[in-house]
Amino acid sequence: MFRVPEGEQLAQVASQAERNYVVQKNDQLQIDIYTNRGERIIDPDLKLAETIPNQAAQTRPVVTYQVDINGNVKLPMVGDVHAEGLTLRQLEEELEKRFATYYANPLAVVRYLNKRVIVLGAPGGQVIPLTNENVELAEVLALAKGIDVNGKASNIRVVRDDQVFLVDFSTIEGYRKGNMIMEPGDIVYVEPIRKPVSEAVRDYGPLVSILASIVTLIVVINNSNN
Repeated sequence: MFRVPEGEQLAQVASQAERNYVVQKNDQLQIDIYTNRGERIIDPDLKLAETIPNQAAQTRPVVTYQVDINGNVKLPMVGDVHAEGLTLRQLEEELEKRFATYYANPLAVVRYLNKRVIVLGAPGGQVIPLTNENVELAEVLALAKGIDVNGKASNIRVVRDDQVFLVDFSTIEGYRKGNMIMEPGDIVYVEPIRKPVSEAVRDYGPLVSILASIVTLIVVINNSNN
């Protein structure tokens, strides 16, 4: 179904993913800033969330900050903060520096809200959000409810742009080599196990039922005529 590269390319791409996982323009971020006592600095009373449709009724509303076309996020008190090209941890450190002007030892927590991986095949079509950096393939599969008896753990394919990587989770060695870090936009395909008998019953069952009904009707008509 997909063409797979050879050699050590999988290991190279797996290690490169961690370096490339950075904030980009139009990313949507959840940003929380806390004081050294654990109090929220931005919107402590959740008033900002009340202005956002469908969020006011939630127990813990999430306020989204979007990275603008200049690569900045605009925050209360500190204004524009350049985020493009930074990892989440680097952005957290920058925010902590900015808010340190007003608070002692602030803590910043940043999460992605729009980074996703698509899982196809045996687990069914699912969209798995990547809320932080360095999410591995095994974590994505676990969030997709794992590989059940209908999936081939030996034939997992990761589609990234125009590249396809074959991963074998049926062995410990295959797991160690193939448990790569996911990038936003990756597609994970788990090959389903073909079951000819059950597939035939599923595909032709309705037709057989219709034919049986027709035969039964013919027999009833013939018996009534006799």
